Amino acid sequence: MGLDLRWPIGLMFSIIGALLVVYGLMTSGSQIYARSLELNINLVWGLVLLVFGAAMLIMASRGARKGAQGQPSNTETRK
Repeated sequence: MGLDLRWPIGLMFSIIGALLVVYGLMTSGSQIYARSLELNINLVWGLVLLVFGAAMLIMASRGARKGAQGQPSNTETRK
């Protein structure tokens, strides 16, 4: 079965992370960060999610490349 869960997980975390980064950049210096000691939580966690999503996508692409090179096709295994 060719289902690799790293693709959808990586895409989901990358998209949510990118949205948080954009929102954090647009609201930089706003009063909403007064309760968090002026720390832009949206920007920080957006970057964390973006890095995690990118790592998952990189691992998925390496796994797909490695699987395509090392595994025989279904027709070869039946013979």
